[in-house]
Amino acid sequence: MTPNLLTIAGSDPSGGAGIQADLKTFSALGAYGMSVLTGLTSQNTRGVRSVHEVPAAFVREQLDAVFDDVRVDAVKIGMLATADVIDVVASVLDERRPPYVVLDPVMVATSGDRLLAAGAVARLRDVLLPHVDLITPNLPEAADLLGVAEAHDEAAMREQLDSLRKLAPGVLLKGGHLGGAESPDLFAPPSHGAGGPAEPTRLVAPRIATTNDHGTGCTLSSAIAALRPQRDSWLAAVTDAKAYLTLALAAADRLDVGGGHGPVHHFHSWW
Repeated sequence: MTPNLLTIAGSDPSGGAGIQADLKTFSALGAYGMSVLTGLTSQNTRGVRSVHEVPAAFVREQLDAVFDDVRVDAVKIGMLATADVIDVVASVLDERRPPYVVLDPVMVATSGDRLLAAGAVARLRDVLLPHVDLITPNLPEAADLLGVAEAHDEAAMREQLDSLRKLAPGVLLKGGHLGGAESPDLFAPPSHGAGGPAEPTRLVAPRIATTNDHGTGCTLSSAIAALRPQRDSWLAAVTDAKAYLTLALAAADRLDVGGGHGPVHHFHSWW
């Protein structure tokens, strides 16, 4: 059975990130994609120019329209923009309870442009995180969520992972910002029951020498969401999603999109 995947995120008109990247990833990995828009951005491979926020009431209408009609096998959440939208998404997740929910805590674009109001970070942390299964922050996002300095080595990553596990059931803390020949991530799967959280897994991939890395966070979180209904564990879904992203980065230079940070190649296996 083909899984139905829903992305709740913003739009990137240049096609490399946001719902455009999510839908491409879903399709590449054998899932049917649906989308609820939370914001419209004016951006390209060079940066974000402006953001037009979708009213929370209309986000709610979109969500209800999908859930009232279609079986949703997993949800990926990206840019939410405002505290009101965060409240709506948390409420719908509580009511509808989809099987798997992956949150990419999009707060600041690679270009430095803020995509979540600074005052809404606490709402994201306190209201929404308890309703999701897995969060996938990079190091700046983890620091923002915790209100601490950004980690600059794996020992500090491990300390922040322990703190993040108190906020969300599962965490994939991405270490791509560390630099070096490898890109290390720390994965703590969703913990259920009285046995306590499992020991985190260190996942490593070779660092790909390319500047075409626009949308990597969107793509990875979407790949995890798309693969979780098709795999027997979170670890298998995360491992296969990371492998997919590595290949998409390795093939990114085959594309010729824009003059800044171009997109990864979501359909590297086909063309």
